[in-house]
Amino acid sequence: MAASALVAVPGPAGSRTAAPSRAIDSASLTAVTIPLPAGPTATSIPALDPATRSAGWLGPDTSLAEPGLASVPSRPRLKLPRVKATGQPKNYWRFDGNISWYGPGFYGHRTACGVALTQTVLGVASRTLPCGTLVSFRNTANGRVVTAPVIDRGPYVTGRTWDMSAGLCAALNHCYTGTIEWRWGGAGA
Repeated sequence: MAASALVAVPGPAGSRTAAPSRAIDSASLTAVTIPLPAGPTATSIPALDPATRSAGWLGPDTSLAEPGLASVPSRPRLKLPRVKATGQPKNYWRFDGNISWYGPGFYGHRTACGVALTQTVLGVASRTLPCGTLVSFRNTANGRVVTAPVIDRGPYVTGRTWDMSAGLCAALNHCYTGTIEWRWGGAGA
């Protein structure tokens, strides 16, 4: 059945042919009147200005509640358990299997944090950490630990979290792409 509805039938596109134009006889038209209420307008709009009601409306002991509603009850006091203070979470070493270093094409330019990049600057690039955040790095091959601030944005290689400056990679003796351990703050944290 649905297929028969989709079949095109030859013929005119319209359903009727155009009717010849005729003049309209004004005697066949009837006047229409709409009865309006007598007197003042049928709708009244209350005054929206709160100043018309403000004289003596609120007193010092009046609660702010909708007119005509009962006073709002106060909330009952609940006895809440005391929270015991706990120690800070341990700042453990985290493993990063893909850290690299950068610098040769950027020496003499300023980093995103405003530091002039040289071969001796100790710093690290991070995409999200604020400038100046201290991060400690530990080379597992030789045990060296160096704390450096975030001085730049990057790395721009998928899967990498950190890019060390040339000064940091020299201090760690880790000037290659490889594994390293890191943690927040200073080395003694």
